[in-house]
Amino acid sequence: MTRLWIIAALLFGIAGITLADAPTPPTQPTSGPGGSDYPFGDFVMHRYGEGDSQYWIFEPAQPTPQSAPVIIFNHGWSAMTPNTYGAWIKHLARRGNIVIYPRYQASLRTPMTAFTPNAIAAVKDALLELQNGTHVQPDLTRVAIVGHSMGGAITPNMAALAVEDGLPIPKAICCVEPDNHFTGDPSIHMPVADFSKISADTLMLVIVGDQDQTAGDLTGKMIFDTLTQIPATKKNFVTLVSDDHGVPPLVANHLAPIALEIVDPGAEMAAATTRLQVMRRLEENSVDALDYFGTWKLFDGLTDAAFYGKNIQYALGDTPEQRYMGKWSDGTAVKELEVGE
Repeated sequence: MTRLWIIAALLFGIAGITLADAPTPPTQPTSGPGGSDYPFGDFVMHRYGEGDSQYWIFEPAQPTPQSAPVIIFNHGWSAMTPNTYGAWIKHLARRGNIVIYPRYQASLRTPMTAFTPNAIAAVKDALLELQNGTHVQPDLTRVAIVGHSMGGAITPNMAALAVEDGLPIPKAICCVEPDNHFTGDPSIHMPVADFSKISADTLMLVIVGDQDQTAGDLTGKMIFDTLTQIPATKKNFVTLVSDDHGVPPLVANHLAPIALEIVDPGAEMAAATTRLQVMRRLEENSVDALDYFGTWKLFDGLTDAAFYGKNIQYALGDTPEQRYMGKWSDGTAVKELEVGE
């Protein structure tokens, strides 16, 4: 990223333009999916358990609702504490959702065969905890699952196993840059559940990045193409598109969904590899238009449609609202999302 800044400085210098004059990316919209018009002023965090049975619960607060929908947030490989996605989790909670963050790996040595069972066990424990009378009551008729990277591959597994494992049936699933390390060797990727067990009524998004050199789109295409029971009107394959029109550029790589914010000061930052990734992501702006108008907007629209029957045009259908990514400070439109069926 430092090299990009140097190159940008040289190019702007040649053109007689300073970095201060360069267009800047759009900021968070003030309303709508992805926006900052939060009905709740804060959130409450609780951490339970240890190792691969650990989980976090985030609840909307100020004011405290009597009940709220539930979003299960599955992290990427090695991102074992929620601080890596803290800004996104805070956004979801302040929109009025309970967020459950299961830690499915105690360490980098946890076998991949254990990831889905661990995540499901933690979520079941979290739901029991939520129903003990001391929390915002979970609305189990409004449940969605989202995950990034390995978490994006765990997400459809969890949906497929919901009935037999005693989880609420999700109304929506969102797989963000899913990565199951497919290499042709079944011994080094996570077991895949029977996706035919996922309800045809489920709303689904698969989101990939055009500069994602880690996951690419192989796992995403496998998930999307396998879920043939979900009609085209209820699912989309969406590509985040990089844009270097201004400074800093918008880079849709594998770290784009990282949204660093300390939502649990007592939690470790997870693995050393994750710390390095987080620092790189910070250099690229931890939260930017790829979040506000990309992953956040899309998932907000998806859950609004699934839970309340509104804002589907922001999530599905290859609509102008779905594709729109805001404008640079000079009025130039950010490159739109690419939407497939």
